[in-house]
Amino acid sequence: MGRFSKGKANSEEAQIFQGFFARMQKFAYICSHKRTNPKNMKKTFMTIAISAAMMMPFSACQEAQRENPLLVESQQPFGTPDFSKIQPTDYLPAFEVAIQQKRDNIQKIVDNKKPATFANTILPYEESGRLLDRVSRVFFALTEADKTPEIGETEKKVMPMLTELENEISFNKQLFARIRQVYDKEFPTLQGEDKKLLEEIYKEFVRKGALLPEEKMERMKAINLRITDLQQQWGDLLQAATNEAVVWVKNKEELKGFSEADIAQCAKDAESRGGKAPYAIVIVNTTQQAPLVSLDNRDLRRRVYEASVYRADGTNKFNTYPLVVEIASLRAEQAEIMGYPNYASYSLEKTMAKTPENVYAFLNSLIAQYVPKADAETKAIEEYARKSEGKGFQLQPYDRFFYSAKMKKELLNVSDDEVKPYFDVDSVLVNGVFYAANRAYGLTFKQRTDIPLYHPDMKAFEVIDKDGKTKALFYCDYFRRPTKRGGAWMDGFAKQSRQWNQIPIVFNVCNNAKAPEGKPSLLTWDEVTTMFHEFGHALHGILSDCQYNRLSGTSVARDFVELPSQFNESFATIPEVFDHFARHCETGEPMPADLKERMLKSINFQTAYALGENLAATCLDLAWHMLPSGKVPSLEQAAAFETEALRQVGLLNPQIPPRYRTTYFNHVWGGGYAAGYYSYLWTEVLAVNVADVFAQRGALNPKTGQDFRDKVLSRGNTGDLMQMFTDFTGMAQPDASSLLKARGL
Repeated sequence: MGRFSKGKANSEEAQIFQGFFARMQKFAYICSHKRTNPKNMKKTFMTIAISAAMMMPFSACQEAQRENPLLVESQQPFGTPDFSKIQPTDYLPAFEVAIQQKRDNIQKIVDNKKPATFANTILPYEESGRLLDRVSRVFFALTEADKTPEIGETEKKVMPMLTELENEISFNKQLFARIRQVYDKEFPTLQGEDKKLLEEIYKEFVRKGALLPEEKMERMKAINLRITDLQQQWGDLLQAATNEAVVWVKNKEELKGFSEADIAQCAKDAESRGGKAPYAIVIVNTTQQAPLVSLDNRDLRRRVYEASVYRADGTNKFNTYPLVVEIASLRAEQAEIMGYPNYASYSLEKTMAKTPENVYAFLNSLIAQYVPKADAETKAIEEYARKSEGKGFQLQPYDRFFYSAKMKKELLNVSDDEVKPYFDVDSVLVNGVFYAANRAYGLTFKQRTDIPLYHPDMKAFEVIDKDGKTKALFYCDYFRRPTKRGGAWMDGFAKQSRQWNQIPIVFNVCNNAKAPEGKPSLLTWDEVTTMFHEFGHALHGILSDCQYNRLSGTSVARDFVELPSQFNESFATIPEVFDHFARHCETGEPMPADLKERMLKSINFQTAYALGENLAATCLDLAWHMLPSGKVPSLEQAAAFETEALRQVGLLNPQIPPRYRTTYFNHVWGGGYAAGYYSYLWTEVLAVNVADVFAQRGALNPKTGQDFRDKVLSRGNTGDLMQMFTDFTGMAQPDASSLLKARGL
């Protein structure tokens, strides 16, 4: 990581130097931006420097000229973060300087005596936090993907600073007065992205409370600060709970059913987590766990399932319910202050769905069709299990995947162990994900080994457009480790912006198992589609062509942002693409035709479960956020509230639990999906409709790809999202009837 991140040899010297450097940077910045007397500035600066230097070790003085790499333009290709120079101790002083710079830039807008215009108010506001954006993007990439103790401690200090800054800006009456003047005078005459930028900025201020009376503004500020603190606690607690939920296994015999590669991974995971036993089964963020497919040992299956379900509900030393209850209460109060009956109504106003009523109408139509299919699926699995286990056998949720896999093997003659050798992670990436992007959009990918990375597992690729010009830089970080949170995601070190002359620098992160040195890392089909999914998000960033940073790439409503990603999954099953990446990891031979046919048929085998777990999680999210202020259950009532919420919508089914229970629902309590988890199903409808258009025109037809690129992927949030969908598909409204068909239901 950095020069002072390991060992004790330089630790004291490093602390002295870093503290001095941070203070000097901050003082120099203040001197250059505040109204400091220029006659005294040089003298004062030199006095402090000399005095401080006299107290420092000589070697630390030698380092005093070092620039914080986060505060200067990177000299790396395309301005990528220079992780060869960035040290953990650089982040806090960088945030201090960047936050102060944004404060000063905002003050310059406020102090402008000229009448407010788009040019002297909106454009400077868009530009005001450019340094802070750069620092934040690098830092928060690490808090998610490589959260070392040092990064975690810095995060605790940084989050309140950022929330305080956000409060200052959101409730700055003079600043909002100027923005409002521009909105009132120029909005009717502005065109294109200028008009959209003004609209987004104005409405953002209004939604945050800029029109509130003083006492309500102060309460909103306090709520914002408290929610930030609670979400920080949530992230720390959930990661600790998930890491602690590891299931330790004493002997290899208990792992019967696992492949040798799986057993080797368990041994590796045990070693990396302290070696309390020879083997360890690591828990991921969802309720169901992949090992339940293969484990013969029923008691071990039970232990794995219960470790997942009870990881943070107070049955052990971890309990996130207190955080859930308080966050839900504060969100409900926010909505009440803003004049909404509940947080869901407040949050959904800015989405395609618009209202909770529209979301529930959509969900209820799916639930009505889903429930009988789910019951039939459960009955079929239990009857199958009883053939070998006896008539009295009662199927449990930790049994379902095991017997479903056996049933699939018997009926379709296919298993994960049979197909995984054809899904090597490198082949899926290069010969699948990249190949599809090349065929559909004309992109090519060149690996760059000269660009510093934040972890050795990462790779970086230059993305070259069909005109031969560099379009973007793409990083991938696919293997799990204890410092990485669960799940898979896309983000970026920089968003595309013509205004800033900035190409997109985006990354995908997953949590796949890494094989031992010299062995290929093999994927399940679900992990294959996850890679295609996340790269769909990446394409939304890579192909962005917008004027303004605020509007570019994935800066769209939650119930639209998943459209490119879910649609991109469809490329994985296109025969030309599948045949190109599904090759044996040792021989390079393509998957045999009969195995391919059986595997593709198996994709939609017993898919009611996947839909049901998603519907249940979605309804839990909405239930918590439909509560009015003062009606959020107490800590003691929280678990019962979850049960009752599922019962009321007809989804209380122990065989098909929510994909995320309340206590580990990171999307909702730690992420940005509060009252928005429905968006995965909503956008799946959009994605299926888009895939149908591609199929009709030619799935890999470059003209179709260019059309989708021009009308959707490149446009960010520069226009009406439903109109973008209509422009490409020709459909006035999405057709939800195709969803169940696409899922094989």
